[in-house]
Amino acid sequence: MSRVAEAIDRAKAEGRGAFVGYLPLGFPDLATSIDAAVALADNGADVLELGPPYSDPVMDGVVIQEATQAALAAGFRMRDTFTAIREITRRVDVPVLVMSYWNPVFQYGVDRYADDLLAAGGAGMITPDITPDAAGEWIAASRRTGLDRVFLAAPTSTDARLDLVIGNSTGFVYTVSTMGITGERAELDAAARTLVARLRERGAERACVGIGVSTAAQVAGVLEYADGAIVGTALVRALRDGGVPRLAEMARELTAGTR
Repeated sequence: MSRVAEAIDRAKAEGRGAFVGYLPLGFPDLATSIDAAVALADNGADVLELGPPYSDPVMDGVVIQEATQAALAAGFRMRDTFTAIREITRRVDVPVLVMSYWNPVFQYGVDRYADDLLAAGGAGMITPDITPDAAGEWIAASRRTGLDRVFLAAPTSTDARLDLVIGNSTGFVYTVSTMGITGERAELDAAARTLVARLRERGAERACVGIGVSTAAQVAGVLEYADGAIVGTALVRALRDGGVPRLAEMARELTAGTR
């Protein structure tokens, strides 16, 4: 079983849902982003989702876009991804998933990326802008290395598309709560509950819901029907406004919603 699946199952065995926390690497600088990821793990995250900054983050909302652009402007380079993960996994046991758009992985070389991610201690990758039918090279590389591959399912996905996503995902299926970009929303789209039900009917063992989850109450609401809740924007905002101490506080607040 994958390390990510084990972390989700461990949370379930403890009578709670899993908390997946996202942060961009390199923001506000590389050293602080490493400390922030460690603080997130130390304050309740079951799985870390770390995003290397990218020049065209089509899925990300304004808060994350601004953070990633700042990281790029500060000189973040692809190799820094593996430097950061190596240091984070040295300090904490929480599995680390990279959330990467596909073009940087393709330019780096899929097999080389997989090998370097594994060597750094990473657990796998979430790929928001590539579908399983177009990801043959990554599927082969992840099978060879044992890395998790997490694909996205959306409320608009057909049953055939869900079958493809479920059959090719390991760790969990990233369940998109609503159509649109990431960010905080006052109310989560009820489509997420329906989508998780569809995934379960079609055999998905683990489904984690992201996009729009930003409060402990929303985490608790998601975990009524899903295995994990994914939070990004609220954590990035906390890091931006109050540094690592405020991020740690926000992580503890969100973790309270998992019980």
